[in-house]
Amino acid sequence: MGDWLESSVSVAETSTPVPQGALVARGDDGDQALSGAFTLTSEGLGVAPGNTLSLIQMAEVAGDVEPIAGWFDDSWALLDGALASESSLLRSLRELEEYSTPEQAYALTLYSLLGNGEGALTEDQVVRTATGIRETAVWKKLYKFQRDGVIGAIDKLDRFGGCIIADSVGLGKTFEALAVIKYHELRNDRVLVLSPKRLRSNWTMYTVNDVRNPLARDRLNYDVLNHTDLLRDTGMSGDIDLAYVNWGNYDLVVIDESHNFRNKKSPRMEGETRYDRLLKRIVQDGVRTRVLMLSATPVNNRLADLRNQIAFATEGNDAALAGHGIASIDRTTRQAQAQFNKWLKYDSAARTTPRLVEMLGFGYFALLDHLTIARSRKHIEKYYGTAETGRFPDRLKPINIKSNLDLRGEYPPIGEVNDEIRRLFLASYSPLKYVMPDRVQAYEEKYATAVAGGKGTWRQTDREESLIHLMRVNVLKRLESSVAAFALTIERMLAGVEGVLSRIDDRDEFIDELDISDVDLEDPNIEALVVGRRVKVLLSDMDLIRWKQDLTEDRNRLASLLADARGIDSDRDAKLGALRKMIRDKANSPINPGNRKIIVFTAFADTAAYLYEHLASWARDELAISAALVTGSAGIQTTADGLPRDMTSILTAFAPRAKERPESLDGEGELDLLIATDCISEGQNLQDCDWLINYDIHWNPVRIIQRFGRIDRLGSPNAAIQLVNFWPNMELDEYINLEQRVSGRMVLLDVSATGEENVIEQQSGDPMNDLAFRREQLLRLQDAVVDLEDIASGVSISDLTLTDFRIDLAEFLSRSPELLEEMPMGRVAVVSTTASELPEGITFCLRAETGEASSWGDDYPLSPHFVVHVATSGEVTFPFTQAKRLLDHLKLACAGRSTGDGVAEQAFDATTDTGRVMDMPRRLLAAATTSIAGKAEERAVESLFSVDGSRGLDGEFAGIDDFEVVALIAVVDPNAQ
Repeated sequence: MGDWLESSVSVAETSTPVPQGALVARGDDGDQALSGAFTLTSEGLGVAPGNTLSLIQMAEVAGDVEPIAGWFDDSWALLDGALASESSLLRSLRELEEYSTPEQAYALTLYSLLGNGEGALTEDQVVRTATGIRETAVWKKLYKFQRDGVIGAIDKLDRFGGCIIADSVGLGKTFEALAVIKYHELRNDRVLVLSPKRLRSNWTMYTVNDVRNPLARDRLNYDVLNHTDLLRDTGMSGDIDLAYVNWGNYDLVVIDESHNFRNKKSPRMEGETRYDRLLKRIVQDGVRTRVLMLSATPVNNRLADLRNQIAFATEGNDAALAGHGIASIDRTTRQAQAQFNKWLKYDSAARTTPRLVEMLGFGYFALLDHLTIARSRKHIEKYYGTAETGRFPDRLKPINIKSNLDLRGEYPPIGEVNDEIRRLFLASYSPLKYVMPDRVQAYEEKYATAVAGGKGTWRQTDREESLIHLMRVNVLKRLESSVAAFALTIERMLAGVEGVLSRIDDRDEFIDELDISDVDLEDPNIEALVVGRRVKVLLSDMDLIRWKQDLTEDRNRLASLLADARGIDSDRDAKLGALRKMIRDKANSPINPGNRKIIVFTAFADTAAYLYEHLASWARDELAISAALVTGSAGIQTTADGLPRDMTSILTAFAPRAKERPESLDGEGELDLLIATDCISEGQNLQDCDWLINYDIHWNPVRIIQRFGRIDRLGSPNAAIQLVNFWPNMELDEYINLEQRVSGRMVLLDVSATGEENVIEQQSGDPMNDLAFRREQLLRLQDAVVDLEDIASGVSISDLTLTDFRIDLAEFLSRSPELLEEMPMGRVAVVSTTASELPEGITFCLRAETGEASSWGDDYPLSPHFVVHVATSGEVTFPFTQAKRLLDHLKLACAGRSTGDGVAEQAFDATTDTGRVMDMPRRLLAAATTSIAGKAEERAVESLFSVDGSRGLDGEFAGIDDFEVVALIAVVDPNAQ
């Protein structure tokens, strides 16, 4: 027993005092006894070096042992009932001797880090069975990871008032939200869904008694309004009369694509923004309103994006999370933004996600963890597996096509056409530029926009100048899309110029600001430019000679550009010909047996209509496939006889499997060619299709990933999927530079939630501007299809949230409710490197025991517990600041492993001589505690320069003695022994 006890306590490091007591070991070879004052630790027993002062006497002679043994037996008999059980003590000692299973050690680690189970989530805790949610159709459609997301969202909504579901594209955020909605409806809550107008039908479908509604038996009954309806006081939105909406009476509001509410303010001169309306009229007024936000991109490079959305959950209260360690949401995001800006300045080798996670600070970590749920495709594949969901389709290497515009080669190169675009004055879009000098001040006073509470103004002339630059970019993008779309745009612009000239000649009293319908109003850059009112200028106040000269020159250049473009008909259109050949080849040689489906995306409705005009009949007659055009609710056509001309019917006929079309509608036929704009680039399940073509490259690389997400989804029946990109016929660098030249020094006003004016200037040579970022990401998209979180410049929210671990802990507690509470400290488990991605070494879960060790206080959200992985070399491969990443690895290595790895345990026994030689674990433990102390001191020094003041340490770390080992998970390579 002595050897056994020595080996067990050397690992367990228990500290049970035995003052003036004794230990007696009886065996066949005689009895032994230890007496004195000591602790049950390796140091206390004298088998390991230590600083403790213990008076210990060992007796081995029978005459010496018998008196001690008799006293021991008498004392044992006097103990209370619970401790009087010898078997109980021996059972505890044997438990210390045995290795824990990996699952137990992982659960014990989570139990400590997450507050002894207080933060754990289970269906029974969160989803009250009385609601009947488990019996609903939507609940039964969810995969395990989606149910976990729903549980987490319901918990956050109840505890914090809001939640952002930020799962990646293709993971089913809509169905998760529908389950949350149904849960609240079963509680008799009133629910509102706010959706972008183009996605409205996605939500209304689930509320109607329609055979195409797969959730019809759930009888969902929520209201659906458009984002833009928030700015309307009258009129109809669907069947809802906006004049009578009781905005303050909603218990739950679901905001689809909530990133559209990232900007808290806009440069409107007067009136509320839709952000203001949502916050005041729905969230703050009336009954307590919970807010569920859905977005794959809730945070871009501006961390204020998250703060502005969190304000919906907290009702705008900056101190709403003070009880959870976040004294000020505003200050936390500001400090994180400062660190993010600092990180952006590092070179690419140093600009790593782990480094950013450390720099952002624990407050931002806690903020995201409290209010967001985010899982990536990689996360689902690695930590949930694909047994239930099925595998994602393989992404084939993208096909890149650089096509000429003119089969005859007579049309000028894009660069030359762009030179002509740059020479345009676009004088009809900037009437204030031609106001007489003595009248300029009057117009500035009339049309200048006050911003930031009166701290500044934005002149109308600035707006017009920015609009002109955007117009030039827009015209160039249309040329890249198709010569046909370019020609239509030039034709409309020419008609506008001629109209202005005609009004000047007719001497109209006023000149109105021209309609800017030629500009893509979906472009977020435009939103800040549109004031929403017409600018009227008196002709008598204008320099008509100069204005008419510029207008005339614009007319001549536009006429020349139009004549050249009109010469490229469909027979000469080289790009159209390349697309036609690709469709033919794919239909005749599908990459998945029998699948002839293709989606063609374009940014412009004019291009989409042109493609449909010249491809639909051809595809039907030559390839025997039906086609459809979708450019919004008003722009729908199809060659399928008998198919209704509405978006739901079209998309259901294109993807009947994904849309769960009932057999009774099979007679409507099936579509194989879908030509569409970005009106369907979000929120649509179209994974019946396996081939997606970008006929033009969207200015935002994220939109390309969102488009591909229509077919790159869970539940795809395809083994492989293909992305095809049409690029301008020039080098990417040349094209990016061309865009940069045409945009010029484009000045946009970004009025942030800070109330400060932030003028964004895109200047040539700035390596961090948007065009440089776009170039980098577009280059990547030429070689591979990447995930949305990989294309972002920064850290993914999925790197920072702990929801999955709370659910893992909850499930363990539901199976073994008392095991973790009774489990002693210092449990040891061993896993193999073959079952883990961790390097050989030890993961320690530590608890700070002294004031010095716990000096992090509320600054560290997991305090006083820390989890660290140290490689056998002594290198700290995962410091405690990387807790989320380390827990991901532990989940992979330990979750579900309810039996020990005998081979790995034998290897660890060989390394430690069955616990007798603990030099290596002690060395790694010292490295772990030193890393915590060093980081604390580093942050204390940094705090000297913080607006919050110093976080000076009360004392210095003494090292190992400052910490208790909660759990130890050794990672060994059995083949290395």
